[in-house]
Amino acid sequence: MAQNMGNQPVLVLSEDTERTSGRDAQSMNIAGGKAVAESVRTTLGPKGMDKMLVGSIGDIVITNDGVTILNKMDVEHPAAKMIVEVAESQEEEAGDGTTTAVVIAGELLKRAEDLLEQDVHPTVIASGYRRAAEKARETLEENADDVGTDDTEKLSKIAQTAMTGKGAEEAKESLSELVVRAVQAVAEDGEVDLENIKVETVVGGAVEDSELIEGMIIDKDRVHANMPKRVDDARIALIDTPIEIQETEADTEVSVSSPDELQSFLDQEEEMLREMVDDIKESGANVVFCQKGIDDMAQHFLAQEGILAVRRAKKSDIKKLARATGGRVVSNISDITEDDLGRAGTVEERVVSGDEMIFVEDCENPKSVSMILRGGTEHVVDEVERAIDDALGVVRVTVQDGKILPGGGAPETEVALTLRDFADGVEGREQLAVEAFADALEIIPRTLAENAGLDSIDSLVSLRSKHDGGDKNAGLDATTGDILDMTEGGVVEPLRVKTQAVSSATDAAVMILRIDDVIAGGDMGGDDEEMPDMGGAGGPGGGMGGMGGMGGAM
Repeated sequence: MAQNMGNQPVLVLSEDTERTSGRDAQSMNIAGGKAVAESVRTTLGPKGMDKMLVGSIGDIVITNDGVTILNKMDVEHPAAKMIVEVAESQEEEAGDGTTTAVVIAGELLKRAEDLLEQDVHPTVIASGYRRAAEKARETLEENADDVGTDDTEKLSKIAQTAMTGKGAEEAKESLSELVVRAVQAVAEDGEVDLENIKVETVVGGAVEDSELIEGMIIDKDRVHANMPKRVDDARIALIDTPIEIQETEADTEVSVSSPDELQSFLDQEEEMLREMVDDIKESGANVVFCQKGIDDMAQHFLAQEGILAVRRAKKSDIKKLARATGGRVVSNISDITEDDLGRAGTVEERVVSGDEMIFVEDCENPKSVSMILRGGTEHVVDEVERAIDDALGVVRVTVQDGKILPGGGAPETEVALTLRDFADGVEGREQLAVEAFADALEIIPRTLAENAGLDSIDSLVSLRSKHDGGDKNAGLDATTGDILDMTEGGVVEPLRVKTQAVSSATDAAVMILRIDDVIAGGDMGGDDEEMPDMGGAGGPGGGMGGMGGMGGAM
């Protein structure tokens, strides 16, 4: 960048700096945002298609999950990265609706571009968008229905809606039941910590074979072959210290001058291990989960006493076992008492698809549970796991908030209708931005119709007609193409999925719109990294310099 002073140019930025400003910068950023939205748009809804993402080393991911697709793609364009953040914040906050949020953000940018061409100032568009988003959130909250933590049927419908269109759809009824039972088991005072639901995946069997364990599954086996494989009425000791002879802090040498002294030394070690095992036995424990190692001799003594022991269990698993069985984690074996023990109906080692696992089942009031997900191939199991993650997320936020909305494009159509009425009372050019926001929201029912092979205009006109007539729950049945009451049809979503999608999409669109200068190549804080290729200012190809690092994924 140079500024002429008289006949002498004055260099302000270094020569290798690229600068794009004004309408060029806005066009480039909008193109980047739109391209990201377009890349996931075909995955939306029950009839959405999947993407195959191929990594640089040949690893393959097949998924319908918006945030997974965007995270796996090598997105370099800076504005496109901001749209990817929309998906990430949506996933974190609401658990589902990532594709919805990204598609809305892309459409907001597209509608804003039309207004920019009509010489509406970006800050006016931004202000109108913010007012529209606030009104949209109010409308969504007004239209939401209440649901209780114990309303298993509605919670199950929410889980099924989240799984529809994903790899787990064939078994969504049985899986949704597992999801709801798991969330209800770990819910405490209206709060749900999904860390307390452990998900194990096993390749082999059918998706319908997936099961919920009212307790824990530990991906370990017994430490000694002579230990019992199954223990009924289990009393479980949870130990986070090694069942071994502790080494001294300082390096020491022991001088032994005769075989008797050596034997005495070894006998002493054996006696110390015997005492440890006796302390465990005297507490009444018949199962031991140890976070650290167990000495070979101690394993032998435990097997002699008929105690089933597992070593090197993960710290997180030990914590979950404590919540599941009601036990306390002990750091000093000599202090262990009956009160510290957890309880379970059975502890059993089973072989699942060739791997030994320890099942801790029939816990009285487990505050931590486990799910085993099955599937014919690794890719199937991975996609089922992603579907279950989404389902757990939406059931969690529903239990926490107690509010649900119909699906099938119903809330977006209703909000668009309300916003058009609201726009009449907005003065100045902001009115155009509010109307553009309303049009942008209708991208969701339009996309649902397109992905289902229906005529999007006919579907949208029918939807608007129903909502004009006061049917707030009218949505699109993607299977038949009919406009039906979504709540009665069991297509429901948490309120937070919709409000968060509107908020994060608006924030990202407004931030991108307010940028009128892109300076690439400057030192962004001392790192000598290359700046991303900004591409040409113009079409989506130029706007997405680095999109498609996952091979020919899209």
